[in-house]
Amino acid sequence: MSGHSKWATTKHKKAALDAKRGKLFAKLVKNIEVAARTGGGDPEANPTLYDALQKARKNSVPQDNIERARKRGAGEEAGGADWETIMYEGYAPNGVAVLIECLTDNRNRAASDVRTAMNRHGGSMADPGSVSYLFNRRGVVLLPKNGLGEEDVLAAVLEAGAEEVNDLGDNYEILSEPSELVEVRKALQAAGIEYDSAETSFLATVNVPLDSDGARKLFKLIDALDDCDDVQNVYANFDVSDEVMAEVQG
Repeated sequence: MSGHSKWATTKHKKAALDAKRGKLFAKLVKNIEVAARTGGGDPEANPTLYDALQKARKNSVPQDNIERARKRGAGEEAGGADWETIMYEGYAPNGVAVLIECLTDNRNRAASDVRTAMNRHGGSMADPGSVSYLFNRRGVVLLPKNGLGEEDVLAAVLEAGAEEVNDLGDNYEILSEPSELVEVRKALQAAGIEYDSAETSFLATVNVPLDSDGARKLFKLIDALDDCDDVQNVYANFDVSDEVMAEVQG
């Protein structure tokens, strides 16, 4: 099981109680705006928008904020920013590779904020391509178990293109090719199975094992990057045991 998956679900559980909820709201609203601009404002015809809307609702973003973002992106309302996606690459302490995905309307600000966060927490920036080859882009669906067996989930999504189902404790993680993500989501809906999120992600092909000290340093760096307004996602190729994760959280 990848460390990133564990950390993603840990953050997912924390989200509702997170003191940084305002920042989380801003990132989710930005996703809606970009999805609507890229694929149109109708969620039934735009799967990326559909999932961005669902994720925002699951995280209790006010409906007014959600609808305004959708309208701005679709051009139904003025005020949308000219967002662009930028990927930065770097290394965290202990040689952990880090991919930092930004969605920004100011390249200079994004680069400066990311570099500052990396430098302050023992990280270093890397040249484009020097880290990204360690990651594959995958479709990732997270869903609560809610009494479902792994075989039930697998049966629902296997023919839709899902490649594997992983048990993450309270949740299941379904992995697929990014191009199959929409079909996997539709298959879950058809089976009446609720999911928490469905999105493309970068998963590491090789992971660096960390002890509790290394994990704490990495999580501080990830938190600092997450605090940057332009950073949407942080991916890292680390692995921590259940015992180390329990120690860090304890």
